[in-house]
Amino acid sequence: MSKSRFTIRQLTTAAIIAAIYAALTLLLPIPQYGGVQLRVAEAMTVLPFFFPEAIPGLAVGCFLSNLLGSPYVLDWIFGTLATLLAAIWTSRIKHRALAPLPPVVCNAVIVGAEIAYFSTLDGAAFWPAYAFNAFTVGLGEAIACFVLGALLLRALERVPALKHA
Repeated sequence: MSKSRFTIRQLTTAAIIAAIYAALTLLLPIPQYGGVQLRVAEAMTVLPFFFPEAIPGLAVGCFLSNLLGSPYVLDWIFGTLATLLAAIWTSRIKHRALAPLPPVVCNAVIVGAEIAYFSTLDGAAFWPAYAFNAFTVGLGEAIACFVLGALLLRALERVPALKHA
């Protein structure tokens, strides 16, 4: 019999994180997709700083959000990849103040490129479109992660069992 990497509690936590991420993304009446977006659920990408089980939870939540909210198959793949890479990177961060940085970088680079590709279909206008979209996606991500995510980290840091950094 093989031993599971996660306990039932950790799997449940991952599932709850996925559900909250998807609900926030799909139900909030603010731009969640496109070049100018503020995906509030991305504040949760700081959770792997404290919880490794947040990594699959965030990836599944992002995938479900993109599957149900975006008509682009590439968004299902690359949007989810950006969140997954950001979550893995965040889990390896040693200082709480830097935990919001990986989601901003990953989403600006990957989602910015994805949106530029959709809008230009890889023509000469790709690079200017990429610069614009990387900036706007990165800005929205910075607001979500450095403001809301930092508040979330600060609140979680007050939980005695979660003292990390």
